Amino acid sequence: MINELVQKAQNQLNKELPFVLFKKPKQNLVKGIFQNDAELHYINDFLEQGFVFAPFNDAEKTILLKKDEEFSVSYLTEKNSLIRIELNDDVSDKEIHINLINKGISNIKKGAFNKVVLSRKLDVKTTTNALDLFLRLIGTYDNAFCYIWYHPKVGMWLGATPEILLRLENNRLTTMSLAGTLPYAEDEKPNWSLKELEEQKMVTNFICDALNDKVTNLSLSETISIKAGNLWHLRTKISGLLLSNKLKDVLDVLHPTPAVCGLPKNESKKFILENENYDRQFYTGFLGELNVKEEIQRSSRTKNQENQAYKAIKTVSEFYVNLRCMQLTDDKATLYIGGGITKDSISDKEWQETVNKSKTMLKILAN
Repeated sequence: MINELVQKAQNQLNKELPFVLFKKPKQNLVKGIFQNDAELHYINDFLEQGFVFAPFNDAEKTILLKKDEEFSVSYLTEKNSLIRIELNDDVSDKEIHINLINKGISNIKKGAFNKVVLSRKLDVKTTTNALDLFLRLIGTYDNAFCYIWYHPKVGMWLGATPEILLRLENNRLTTMSLAGTLPYAEDEKPNWSLKELEEQKMVTNFICDALNDKVTNLSLSETISIKAGNLWHLRTKISGLLLSNKLKDVLDVLHPTPAVCGLPKNESKKFILENENYDRQFYTGFLGELNVKEEIQRSSRTKNQENQAYKAIKTVSEFYVNLRCMQLTDDKATLYIGGGITKDSISDKEWQETVNKSKTMLKILAN
């Protein structure tokens, strides 16, 4: 029962012990991973097992939540209605963010980089129980990776992200490029501009180039429009076979991706760290399960019954980019939102994109 899992998490929270609850896209299984001590563990080489929580800045350490206990429950959510939210611009915040966008555009035109992803944060008063917010989240965004993560030495984070960073199933690697954002309107198809199409192509090309010497049999799907909450995005799936078992090498070249940082990576990242005027922490980092053992389902029609007696096990790692997220304290939720800036960006439209994206989490707080 979901209530028992939530109570287990509440008991863990009362004891100030780490845990994570999460639900994968389009699944009705909610999983909980619980650590039995308050020690802060870090990843060394991605050969460990547990739940990963990585910051945006790849120069900082990645946290590993140890899987001392694990529970899963089936949960058929009752779909929450997406309430309409009208937001008034915070004039001072808008001016600061537009100035940042204009500075980014200016640097692009000077040739400093081709793209940069610029973000801001938004503080909202709330006293709603964090686990109640998680239940609202999984009842609202079925097509996203929904989670609540807590460590007493780090804090509490909650989110619903549409973007998978990568999935590694034995040596089969799958990732995606996700870029472009348009508001969703009922019965209307998205009308993508050249700016968004070029941004998507830029991200796809970066990923393919980054994986070129680490993956064989690289293949790309067609680029399609996908709906995530009240937004449209462009998505291209990319897959191949990992040449070695060094997941760390792949993460080193992929994270942070152009969809959350920019291109070239080092130059755009430097601009972000020097100009955003706040610490993203785990926003636009990544999170998920590392080296989980899963049983391979065999067909019941297999004639060789002797082979069916042996269970095949695969090793799976699956990470999601930490978008559409918030950090929770006693009486406040800090929301993080951003967007990709190119030479064709219009600062007012980019501001409005962050307003549209902020509604994903604001609707959870407003229910």
